[in-house]
Amino acid sequence: VLLIGDSISIGYTLPVRERLAGVANVHRPPTNCGPTTRGLENVDTWLAAENDGGGDWDVIHFNFGLHDLKYVDAAGKNASPENGELQVPPDEYRAKLTKIVERLQKTDAKLIWRPTTPVPAGAKSRVEGAEERYNEIAAEVIDGRGIAVNDLNPIVEADAKLQKPKDVHFTPAGNEALAEAVAASIRRTLARGVQTPSSLE
Repeated sequence: VLLIGDSISIGYTLPVRERLAGVANVHRPPTNCGPTTRGLENVDTWLAAENDGGGDWDVIHFNFGLHDLKYVDAAGKNASPENGELQVPPDEYRAKLTKIVERLQKTDAKLIWRPTTPVPAGAKSRVEGAEERYNEIAAEVIDGRGIAVNDLNPIVEADAKLQKPKDVHFTPAGNEALAEAVAASIRRTLARGVQTPSSLE
């Protein structure tokens, strides 16, 4: 299983790995996968390098968006919405995400898309609720492609204490809650026909 995503996915990677011990080998690129621009530049490397060059993944759980909707200055550094520009504007996000999805579909993996988690009020370099527009675009890109969707936002919205105040990141309890949902989505996908490696049985 390959997890592709930003620091939110970094936060839940280890607890997902723990929950899937004996079920799946869970990997992720050793980096923050950032915006779709970085994804397009590196997706081939991530697909190959994280699996000893084979790229033979059973499941890929992926997300892009939280860095796309961030505001940056001319040097690419974090900036306020008043003094910066969107790192990847909506139309560019649509085009780049489409290319990433098309590349992932060329693998034999079953794909799981994770919508971007909430941007709360006061989060640096971002506008509250900006994820909604980007998630709408992503839904349009994903629709009709046979890709599963693992929406974590209802979990976050049901318990405000899971997310840090004025921050897009999560508390330890939040990471555990997200990990539970991610692991469950992977288990469901594996149960729909991906053979468990004999070495893990």
